[in-house]
Amino acid sequence: MSLTLDTYRLLGRSGLRVSPLALGAATFGTEWGWGADRDEARKLFDLYVERGGNFIDTANTYTDGSSERLLGAFTRARRESLVLATKYTTLRRPGDPNSGGAHRKSLFASVEASLRQLDTDYIDVLYLHVWDVTTPVEEILRGMDDLVRQGKILYVAVSTAPAWQVSRMQTIADLRGWSPLVALQIEYNLIERAGERDLIPMAREMGLGVIPFSPLAGGVLTGKYGRDDLTATDDSSGESTRKSFNVALGMVTGRGLAIADVVKEVATETGRTPAQVGLAWTLQNRSVTASIIGARTPAQLEDNLGALEVDFTAAQLARLDEASAIELGYPHTLLASDHLRRVTAGDLKIATRP
Repeated sequence: MSLTLDTYRLLGRSGLRVSPLALGAATFGTEWGWGADRDEARKLFDLYVERGGNFIDTANTYTDGSSERLLGAFTRARRESLVLATKYTTLRRPGDPNSGGAHRKSLFASVEASLRQLDTDYIDVLYLHVWDVTTPVEEILRGMDDLVRQGKILYVAVSTAPAWQVSRMQTIADLRGWSPLVALQIEYNLIERAGERDLIPMAREMGLGVIPFSPLAGGVLTGKYGRDDLTATDDSSGESTRKSFNVALGMVTGRGLAIADVVKEVATETGRTPAQVGLAWTLQNRSVTASIIGARTPAQLEDNLGALEVDFTAAQLARLDEASAIELGYPHTLLASDHLRRVTAGDLKIATRP
């Protein structure tokens, strides 16, 4: 593969150029008990941009707002050369029903707060962070388009939403002449491949670049978890807090650890680390534009960037695929069956689209 951070890719159906690995800033700040303090966060930022990285991902409520505030300070001298992506919809003030959600009031207030915290005049990419079943899609899309027309955001995107809703949004935006969605952020890694059923094919058809978060499954694919962690409990150490968080999210499972074992084997064969193998695997999918790195130390970030240099053999990719394979389910399994191929094409040889 042999990429570099300055081997830029286009984000979805836009002309925006972004690095193949994005710097995730959810680790900027210690409010959640396991992040990087200001000095460490600054080192992470400097290392990333000095290597040619330009794509930085955050959200309005990451580390209670510290993530955006730190990025505001770090990016001030080079704002124009960076692509800053942030998100809205998560609750900003407990007890205030309109401080969260996808509706227009939440959208406009969240963007204004992010602009202040990021110390910038505009946001490059704004994601709807978490799908909101209570807000009409027309209200979301029109609000986003209004902000684009005002110059406060440049591109709009969506995260953690059903495929049919995203495709519906994109169709409405096209028909109304509103700003189209350019990116879809989803959890995607060797342990969590459900996006291959509908989300990733939908994104490819509708012109959204896929941006995987948690490409290392919360660290499970790095090999730092063992069978004892299946019953991890919380204590005062940051590492244990993070482990318990991942256990609670269902990331640490017997299946996941078995997949991590195969990742370790491939890492040994390639002379790479498990983290590099896990990250590199996500970039093999042609629909993926950039995976988000969630490093907490410069050493972790340095290691993660090595994923750009990983080359797999066909046999290694096949082993990783076999170890992590999921059932696509109906109708995908039926549509791919030999029976339907026979009754729809017979012996004809028909090329598929690349």
